[in-house]
Amino acid sequence: MAYDAVASTYGRHRRADPRIVAAIGEAIGDGRSVLNVGAGSGSYEPAGRTLAAVEPSAAMIARRPSAAAPVVRARAEDLPFRSGVVDAALAVLTVHHWQDRSRGLAELRRVARDRVVLVTWDPAAAPFWLVRDYFPDLVAEDRRIFPSIDELARALGRVDVRPLPVPSDCADGFLGAYWQRPHAYLDAAVRACISTFARLRDVAPGLARLRRDLDSGEWATRNADLAGRQELDVGYRIVIGQG
Repeated sequence: MAYDAVASTYGRHRRADPRIVAAIGEAIGDGRSVLNVGAGSGSYEPAGRTLAAVEPSAAMIARRPSAAAPVVRARAEDLPFRSGVVDAALAVLTVHHWQDRSRGLAELRRVARDRVVLVTWDPAAAPFWLVRDYFPDLVAEDRRIFPSIDELARALGRVDVRPLPVPSDCADGFLGAYWQRPHAYLDAAVRACISTFARLRDVAPGLARLRRDLDSGEWATRNADLAGRQELDVGYRIVIGQG
């Protein structure tokens, strides 16, 4: 994803959701020092801990608020930190962007004394309505680029895998965030901040079908089971590697 190109709108649509913040904090546990790798604008850097961040995009670094953790411009595959420098290494929806996943995961293990915490998507998960009915190429692409849980276990050792249900009013606009707000996917600015959309050659046919089904009421009929739900498991996971 060309984060330099979307940095100006990224902060508007990709904001930390407090329920995801809480789940990440629980996964980090008692660790007092955290390295946030692929940190972006710093949305999920937990409060009350000693923090440092790594981010390769200069444009994203420029969007970080002044109170955010100190940041180094670097890549996950070559972290400029000594071994065992932090209690926990954190990577939120970023592993699938790395050029060399194995090397990046090994680097997270190297710098973390206690644990590695990843927020990711499980390619074995069933597709939700957006990709099932309108953009089947999206799920095929994500299954290609996201690591399987088995791959993560091989890289990290013993892992604890926790479902991360998405709230119906999720503040962070990743792909599955708008499962109960389908009109959001018609907004080009929203799609620009979802990396998988950037890889599709032509989104117009799927958008046209979605708009037609929303206008006719077909979407609401087909997805009546979602009405009133407060959260939904669409395949996101917190994976905790403890070596």
